[in-house]
This record gives sequence, C-alpha cells and structure tokens, in this order.
Amino acid sequence: MKVGVAQLSPIWLNKAKTTVKIIECIQEAGDLRCDLLVFGEGLLPGYPFWLAYTDGAKFNSQMQKEIYAHYLSEGVDIAIGDLDAICVTAKENNLAIYLGIIEKAADRGGHSLYCSLVYIDKQGVIQSVHRKLQPTYEERLGWAPGDGQGLRVHQLEEFTVGGLNCWENWMPLSRTALYAQGENLHIAVWPGCLRNTKDITEFIAKESRSYVISVSGLYRKEDVGDDLPYADLLREAIPDNIANGGSGIMNPKGEWLMEPIIDKEGLFVAELDLQLVYQERQNFDVGGHYSRPDVTKLTVNRSRQSLIELQDDNECT
Repeated sequence: MKVGVAQLSPIWLNKAKTTVKIIECIQEAGDLRCDLLVFGEGLLPGYPFWLAYTDGAKFNSQMQKEIYAHYLSEGVDIAIGDLDAICVTAKENNLAIYLGIIEKAADRGGHSLYCSLVYIDKQGVIQSVHRKLQPTYEERLGWAPGDGQGLRVHQLEEFTVGGLNCWENWMPLSRTALYAQGENLHIAVWPGCLRNTKDITEFIAKESRSYVISVSGLYRKEDVGDDLPYADLLREAIPDNIANGGSGIMNPKGEWLMEPIIDKEGLFVAELDLQLVYQERQNFDVGGHYSRPDVTKLTVNRSRQSLIELQDDNECT
C-alpha cells in the first residue's frame, strides 16, 4: 500500500486558505496513486502556539479573548460542510485521509473547540472524528477534552488503520483500544518537532508490531499573517521556528522506513508491506495471542458526550 506523509505549514489560523493548500496536496498524492494521505495535528486551521508565548493563562485577558474569538471563528464545523471540498477531492483521487482539525462542534454548543482527527475513506465519506481525550498543558486553555467516540479502526486495502492525536500516543489504554480492534497501521499526528516523534514512533512500532506513521507540521514566525489579531505582538513573541517537523515512518520491526524529516515542507511517499506485520506478529501479538483477557481487560466508552438529550414528540401546538 502506498502512503503519503504531508508535512505542511498551514496558512496559520485561516481555514479557507489552509483548505486550499490541503486540497492541492491531496491532488498531488492522487497523481502519485497514494492509497492513504496523512496530515498533522490541528493543521486546519492551525495549532494554538500563541498560548505558550503570550501569557495564555492570564485570566480575563482581552488579548486572549480576541485571539480565541478569531480561532473559534476559523474552527471547522463539519455539520455545515467545512470539510465537503476535502471529501470530494479525496473521492476524486481515490485515496483515504487522516486530517487533524480544530473542530467547532455543533453538538457541544458550537463555542468550544476540540482537537480532532478525522478519517475520510476513499469514497470521500467521513468515517470517524476522534476528539482528543486530554489536551496537553497549555492546550487546555484553548481546547476542550474529547470523548471515546472516535476510538475506531478502519479497513483500508489489506490494512487495519487507526490514529491518535499527539500525546494520546503516550496513553497505553488509548493505544490498547486500537490494538484490540486489530490495528496494524498506527497513525500518530503531531503539531511538529522531532522531539515528539523520534522516541514514541519506535516504541509504538515495537510494542504493537505495526507500521507507525508519525506526521507533524511546520510553523514559523513568517506564518503569522497580517489578518490575525495582535499580529505584530505575536511576531515579536513567537520564535523564528516554532515547529520543525520530524515526520517519519517506522516498520513493525522498529526500523525507520522513512527517517524523520526536519525543516522541509512537502509530500513524502512510501510503500508498506503487510507481510512484514504478519512476520513480526509471529512471536508477539499484543491484542491477540500475547494478551490475557481473562486477567486484564479494557472497557471503552465510545458514546459521543453531550450536555443535553432532547426527547421531543415531534408535534407543534
């Protein structure tokens, strides 16, 4: 199976322009006959890097309120079709996609944001939206905690693929939820930086005896556009190079198939061989013959969480 790694910088916090960039990458991957294309965490419309550099925890800050309001306005509302053009392009190019988005969830009131990983199949249909279970550190100032609804795997060609957001990949029970469903191709998406991908990618590959695709983004001071609130202040506060990429692919033996790529934007392609998974599962299958469900077992709540459950009689009086 041919897979594409899209290590891109967004048009930071601009949903429309970043969507165009994503579509262009999908078309390029289609020309190369990729079966799967993976983008980094929160790429659409971008990661909230400003929080770490502008006193993001200062309570009732007018600046933080205005930047958040802009972020919210650029959030991805799946219900009103914000991903439709991407889905159509995926179908036209006969490839599946994992895409990191900042989701403005209508089923949670529409005013909170979730770091979500969306799987779109080759028919252009959204099959899962995984909201990050636990935002990390300063992310909690901008993102709400998600739920288990998206802890799902999908059949893609001969592979069974699943994915997690950033530090969720360090959470053993979240990984196990995917292993137990037969995952043999693991997608780990990150905002960027080699320090995030160099160790955990190898560990997951060796633990699961699966292929692991880690995909990061690139973020630089030059990505701060003039249309952003407090743009000059952001440019002054943010380092020249916030995130340097580090995307790569590890095989089930724990060997780099694609070594981490630093400070380079583009689409990178590799071929995966399922037989190598089978070979490595011979002596260790974490969700199969090496598990002991009679001793330890995981329970996963995959219901979508909501504050309200409406019960209507569908009659107007």
